[in-house]
Amino acid sequence: MYKQGDIVLGGLFETHYASIFPKSFFTSKPQQPICQGFDIQGFRHSQTMLFAVDEINRSDSLLPNLTLGYRLHDNCASLGVAFRAAFSLASGKEEMFDQAARCSGTPVVGIVGDSISTNTIAISSVLGLFKMPMVSYFATCSCLSDRQRFPSFFRTIPSDAFQVRAMLQILRRFGWTWVGLLVSDDDYGLHAARSFQSDLAQSGGGCLAYLEVLPWGNDPSELQRIVGIMKKSTSRVVIVFAHENHMFNLMGEVVKQNVTGLQWMASEAWTSTTVLHTPSYMPFLAGTLGIAIRRGEIPGLREFLLRIRPDNDTLSSRDNNLVQQFWEETFQCRFAPASTEWTDEGGRLCTGQENLGTTETEFLDVSDLRPEYNVYKAVYAMAHALHDMLQCVPGRGPFVGQTCTSLQTLEPWQLVYYLDRINFTTPFGDQVSFDENGDAFPIYDVMNWRWLPDGSTVIQNVGVVKETAAKRGEITLKEDIIFWNFVPKKPPRSVCSESCPPGTRMARKKNQPDCCFDCVSCSEGEISNMTDSSECLSCPEDFWSSHQRDICVPKTIEFLSYNEPLGISLTTASLIGTLICAIVLGIFTHHRTTPVVRANNSELSFLILLSLKLCFLCSLLFIGQPRLWTCQLRHAAFGISFVLCVSCILVKTMVVLAVFKASKPAGGGDLKWFGAVQQRGTVVFLTLIQAVICTTWLVSSSPAPHKNTQYQNDKIIVECVVGSTVGFGVLLGYIGLLAILSFLLAFLARNLPDNFNEAKFITFSMLVFCAVWIAFIPAYINSPGKYADAVEVFAILASSFGLLGALFGPKCYIILLKPERNTKKAIMGRGVPK
Repeated sequence: MYKQGDIVLGGLFETHYASIFPKSFFTSKPQQPICQGFDIQGFRHSQTMLFAVDEINRSDSLLPNLTLGYRLHDNCASLGVAFRAAFSLASGKEEMFDQAARCSGTPVVGIVGDSISTNTIAISSVLGLFKMPMVSYFATCSCLSDRQRFPSFFRTIPSDAFQVRAMLQILRRFGWTWVGLLVSDDDYGLHAARSFQSDLAQSGGGCLAYLEVLPWGNDPSELQRIVGIMKKSTSRVVIVFAHENHMFNLMGEVVKQNVTGLQWMASEAWTSTTVLHTPSYMPFLAGTLGIAIRRGEIPGLREFLLRIRPDNDTLSSRDNNLVQQFWEETFQCRFAPASTEWTDEGGRLCTGQENLGTTETEFLDVSDLRPEYNVYKAVYAMAHALHDMLQCVPGRGPFVGQTCTSLQTLEPWQLVYYLDRINFTTPFGDQVSFDENGDAFPIYDVMNWRWLPDGSTVIQNVGVVKETAAKRGEITLKEDIIFWNFVPKKPPRSVCSESCPPGTRMARKKNQPDCCFDCVSCSEGEISNMTDSSECLSCPEDFWSSHQRDICVPKTIEFLSYNEPLGISLTTASLIGTLICAIVLGIFTHHRTTPVVRANNSELSFLILLSLKLCFLCSLLFIGQPRLWTCQLRHAAFGISFVLCVSCILVKTMVVLAVFKASKPAGGGDLKWFGAVQQRGTVVFLTLIQAVICTTWLVSSSPAPHKNTQYQNDKIIVECVVGSTVGFGVLLGYIGLLAILSFLLAFLARNLPDNFNEAKFITFSMLVFCAVWIAFIPAYINSPGKYADAVEVFAILASSFGLLGALFGPKCYIILLKPERNTKKAIMGRGVPK
C-alpha cells in the first residue's frame, strides 16, 4: 500500500503468514514471492498505521501544512521478503510499483516495523550503518537494545529483558521457584532463554527444572520427547516464550499425553491469542497467566476500519489486492474472475456491497488494542520527531554551527537525533519516550485466561507490571479475581524442595540445581533465624543455641551452688563438723581439769579443735558463685588451717616421743626442748611458712574466677583458676610433708608402753588424712567444673572428720561414757577397771 505525501513513512507488516519463493527470487531478475495465508490481525496493524497517518494529516497542531505519505510492504513472515522490502523502502526503488504513481525514487524517512525480532535484527543491523531510523511495534528481543549494533533502532514495545523481569516478579509473588521453560528456535526465544537464565541466577529466586527448544513445524518425535519431560518433572509451572503456531503443535501432544495440573505462563507473543481457546485445550490451558502488551484506546479507529471497501479509492493499493483478500477472508467469497473450481464446489462470488459493520469479526473488535496501540505510538513518534525538527530555529539548532535541517536536506541520522528526545502523551494517557537504548517506557499488563461455566474463555486483565526510574520492578496484581484451574482454586505449589524452616540450613543435592536441597539441622551452638538459610551462624561466646536452633540464648551459668542437692549436702556436712568441733571444745573445756584432757596437752588439743573448726568453715568458701575474694581466700584459708592443725599434731607427736624417752635413764635433758614456749613457737613457725607460701602465691599469680566453656558447650562453668600451679602444688606439698612427718613419728611411737598411748590415734588419723589427700589429686584433676570444687570440699571434710574422730573420739568416749577411766591411776596403768 502506498500514498504520496510531503514526507513518506515506510511500514513493514505481516499481512500473510506464509510464503513460497520461486527459484528466480535471488537471481538478477527476481520475481515476487507468493504470499499465502491472509493474516487479518497483521492487516489490522497496517490499517492502524494508515489511520494514524490520516489523523496526523488532519491535525492542526502536529505537522501543520505538511502531508504524510506512506509505503507499506508485506513481510510474508519471511526474512528474505522483509529484508528485500526494507531496502526497497530505504532506496525508493521498486520495479513493481506503478510508474504512473511516481513513487519510484522517493525513499522513506523512517520505517515502522518489523514485527518479527529475527527480521528486525537483520534489517536494523544494516540500516543502522546509514542511520536510517526504524521504530518497531512488536520486536521484543533484548539484543536489540545494543546501541552499538543498532544505533538507529527504536521500539514502542518493551524488550524481552523487561518481560523476563516481569515474569520473575510473578514467580516471586506466588513462591514458584521450580519452573520449566520452553522457547522457540529463533532469536526471540533463544535470547529470552538466555536472559531468563541470567536474571534467574542473579536474583537467586528459583531454578529451571528443564529448558527445551520447540521445533519449527510439527515434529512428532521431538514434541513427544519434550512433553514427556514436562510430564515427568515435579515442576508445576511452565513458561513459554514462543509463537502461537508453536503452541498449536505443542498442545496437540499435551492433549494426547493428557498432561494436566500445569500452570502455564505465556509470553506476549501468544497471551492474547484467542485461537487457542478451543474446548479441547481449555482443560489444560485454563488459568494461564501471561504478559501482554499494554492495552490502549484509539478513538475513531473502528469508524476508520468500517470505511474499508474494495471500491474505496482513498486506500490505494496495487490493484487493490490486499483489500480484496481481506474482503474474501471476512465474507468467505471470491471476486470475479473467481476460480471456477472453487465456485463449482459451492463458493460464492463477492459483490463488494457486503455490510462489514454487521459481520462478527475480530477485525472490528477494538476493545483490546495492544499491537495496534504500539503501531499508533510508533507513527506518532515519527511525526513528533519530524515536528520537533521543523520547529528548529536557525542559529539555535543542535547540529554543527547550531544549524538546523530541512525537508530538502534531511539526513536519516538527524531524525534519529530527534527521535532520541521525543516526549509526548497519547490520548490514552501514556507517556511515550525512548531511553538511551531506544527502548520504550517498560509496562506490561498481566492477563489471565478465565474459563467460564458455559465453556467459553475470556482473557481478563489482573494486574500491571512496570518500571520507573525509582523502582526497577513493580507489580500490581488483583489476586482475588485470578482464575486458577486447580482444586482448590488456589495457586499451585512449584518447588523442588520445601523451604527449610529456621533452625536448619540448606544442603545442596549433588548434581542437582540449587533449588533442590535437603534441610539439615544446625549443629549445637549454631542457629539460623531465617527461612532457607544457606548456612548456620555461630552464637556468641556467652550464648548457646536453643532447642529449636533458631535463636541464641544465654548459656546456663553453673557453679557449686548452695541451692542444689550437692551444695546443700556439703554445706550441711561442713556445719555439722563445725558444730561437733564446738561441742568437743565445750566438753574439753568443761573437763579441762580431768586427767585425760590434761595428760594429752590440753593447749594443743584446744588449738587442734580450733584449726579443725576453721577447716570445716573454710570449705564453705568453695560453695557459691566464685568471686575474686573467695577465690583468693579459699585456698589460703584452707592451706593455713590445715597446716595449723597438722603442725599441732606434729608437735604433740614429738612431745609424746620426748616424754617416753625422758622416762629412761639419762633422758631427762630432752624435755627442755619441748616446753610450752617451744611448742607454741614451733606451731607458729610452721604455720608462718605456709602463710608466706600463700602470700607469695597470691601476689605473684593470684587465683581468679574464670568462665569456662570447654567442659560443656551449652553451659558457662564459673570456677576458680589457681593462677599458679606451682603455688598450689607447693601449698599442698607442704601440708603433705608435715602430714607424712607426723605419720612417721606417730608410727614409731605406736608401741610405747602406756595405757593411753595417743601415738596410736595420731598414726591412724594421719593414715586417714594422707589416704584422703592422695586420692584427692587424681579425682581433682579428672573432675570437670563444679565437681572439682566438690571433690576438694569432700577431701577437706573427709580429712577433717577423720582427724576429729581419730584424735578426739576415744577421749570423748572416756570422758562421757567411761568416767571411771578418767583418773590418774587409769592413765598411769594402775587400777584400771576391767
